[in-house]
Amino acid sequence: MEAKLSFSQDNPPISIISAAKVAGVSLSIDPTLAVGSAPVLCFSSGESLRGVNPILHYIAHTASFSSFCGQDTIEFGHVVEWLEYAPTFLSGSEFEVACSFIDGYLTSRTFLVGHGLTIADIAVWSNLAGIGQRWESVRKSKKYQNLVRWFNSIDAGYKETLNDAVVAYVGKRGIGKSPAPNLKEKVNDSKDPSAPEVDLPGAKFGEVVVRFAPEPSGYLHIGHAKAALLNKYFAERYQGRLIVRFDDTNPSKESNEFVENVLKDIETMGIKYDFVTYTSDYFPKLMEMAESLIKQGKAYVDDTPKEQMRSERMDGVESKCRNNTVGENLSLWKEMINGSERGMQCCVRGKLDMQDPNKSLRDPVYYRCNTDPHHRIGSKYKIYPTYDFACPFVDALEGVTHALRSSEYHDRNAQYYRILQDMGMRRVEIYEFSRLNMVYTLLSKRKLLWFVQNKKVEDWTDPRFPTVQGIVRRGLKVEALIQFILQQGASKNLNLMEWDKLWTINKKIIDPVCARHTAVLKDQRVIFTLTNGPEKSFVRILPRHKKFEGAGKKATTFTNRIWLDYADASAISNGEEVTLMDWGNAIIKEIKMESGIITELIGELHLEGSVKTTKLKITWLPDIDELVPLSLVEFDYLISKKKLEEDDDFLDNLNPCTRKETPAIGDSNMRNLKRGEIIQLERKGYFRCDAPFVRSSKPVVLFAIPDGRQKLDDRATPTWRRRSALGDADGKGAGQQWSEGTTCVEGSQTRA
Repeated sequence: MEAKLSFSQDNPPISIISAAKVAGVSLSIDPTLAVGSAPVLCFSSGESLRGVNPILHYIAHTASFSSFCGQDTIEFGHVVEWLEYAPTFLSGSEFEVACSFIDGYLTSRTFLVGHGLTIADIAVWSNLAGIGQRWESVRKSKKYQNLVRWFNSIDAGYKETLNDAVVAYVGKRGIGKSPAPNLKEKVNDSKDPSAPEVDLPGAKFGEVVVRFAPEPSGYLHIGHAKAALLNKYFAERYQGRLIVRFDDTNPSKESNEFVENVLKDIETMGIKYDFVTYTSDYFPKLMEMAESLIKQGKAYVDDTPKEQMRSERMDGVESKCRNNTVGENLSLWKEMINGSERGMQCCVRGKLDMQDPNKSLRDPVYYRCNTDPHHRIGSKYKIYPTYDFACPFVDALEGVTHALRSSEYHDRNAQYYRILQDMGMRRVEIYEFSRLNMVYTLLSKRKLLWFVQNKKVEDWTDPRFPTVQGIVRRGLKVEALIQFILQQGASKNLNLMEWDKLWTINKKIIDPVCARHTAVLKDQRVIFTLTNGPEKSFVRILPRHKKFEGAGKKATTFTNRIWLDYADASAISNGEEVTLMDWGNAIIKEIKMESGIITELIGELHLEGSVKTTKLKITWLPDIDELVPLSLVEFDYLISKKKLEEDDDFLDNLNPCTRKETPAIGDSNMRNLKRGEIIQLERKGYFRCDAPFVRSSKPVVLFAIPDGRQKLDDRATPTWRRRSALGDADGKGAGQQWSEGTTCVEGSQTRA
């Protein structure tokens, strides 16, 4: 039967396309569905199948060889299980677990099911192939030998058939990744919907090559995320290519740890690239180019001391070495290559124009000596090119058509073009976009490194850091980050962004799906005795989210003694009727106090009462041994000034207390929380589980997630300590009481 496969171009179903080719099932391709749409297989009869697995089942049963869906019904059942498991590889957090599981499974097996190739093999193979660089790194390592053996065997047996699909579609969009918001409208002026799209100058459809070129001297932060996502957008818009290139020209600051984590962050953001390169791959050619420029008189070797050179450049004073002969320059160049004492005193400078008003053109440094070992190539070289020299050279050599750079480099654009001209290489167009700046935030990797080295934070993943891993660990969903970045588009206007906007987007994503739980503050709680409460406790199974079944269920215990937050107890009047959430109404009969402090409430249930008539809606916990110890952690900005000026020293603007911990107790269901799970504590806010339950003596660590509503004046007070049963800011004087249980933790904190 004739069939047409329709899908979103941003999310090509590689497993379906590959399986059809292997099975000999003819499909016509239509990549025109809307972004985010599931693939659809339409037949000439008018019938259709929607979704990856239903289409794979059809292909398996109509294949040119019957064993493609298994030799019998039992094997077919196993095939179905593997088809359901295959997408696990596409989850960044589950990738290693999935690899380890299948590696063990394949110890004594050639195929996933039975003794022959099935569609299960093709589905898993396709998802692995579509992951890109991360899987290729695994293939080259010796980590999962059985999995790699199996993958290579499938690859060798069906190389041409499978590779056709991978080459055609991988790199256009991540397989199995949720589609990013469309930037097509975002790059326009939002006030003028008729405005044309922002175009890359001279761009040709299908020929655009862009590159994202981070230096492996730290983890990616939110500013890098903007650059990476804009490069991704233009590569996809023009159906071009995206190169990830590590600018590894400073061995003193770089490491393999940073390379690995940059690739991890790129994958986290759902960015698919065509290949990864390193500037260090081109060191021999860069040295040849530097020597050629010396021979042409377009560069010279200078031994002027660093501070004097800086002063001369500022004043437009030529170096005494500027007119050295080519022979003298080449002799010193060899000294630099050898790393001799004489060579270590020198650098190579371009001979441009010392009188140019643009000071970046005043004989910039091209090469300098450094004897530190390089993280990839060891101590082979004693000299390294500067970014200014290497970047235009490698851009031109790799076929980059458009180099995206933030506007902070605007003055260096003329230098970039002049260096290309002196090298005799083709022109690469520069496209500028505005640097992303956030309030109360440092984005300098040098300054962020200071916090790590001085143990002011845990590491580069600390939730106080603006790194991708830091803000994700604090509770930001990647979808929110992508929306936030793309809403700004490719504007060239400088802006200082508020974090509240990002957290507001995040709340809209997590609130409809995150589970609800209950907690009270450990050191500020009051027992509430219900005189007509159940003599014997009982349990009800309730939804973890009343409007989202996918959040699952929770067991709630009902007893005649329950715990309330002191803030709520202090807001209640004697004789008042209140609502106990998820239970019903209760009437306060007595408030016991000692020295002005509430010690116990006594009351009785009034379940027939109307919740509409009560002013206070109160969360509570049963007085049982199974309650879970919690540590509620809230973070503040690392610096106390909204925007640091050029003459400000960040060390003079450090926030003295940036991490506050409050002990609490939570409902018994919280012992099942997983690391990374996001929940809402009723009337306290949203939290991400950073350390799950291990034992009763070790608290579950929950990181508070900002919701975008917090005002600057409230930053010193954790959100859950500002809310009463009315949902207002102050709990009727109880705030002073709560602060006794909160601890300010300075410096780094070992992850539980």
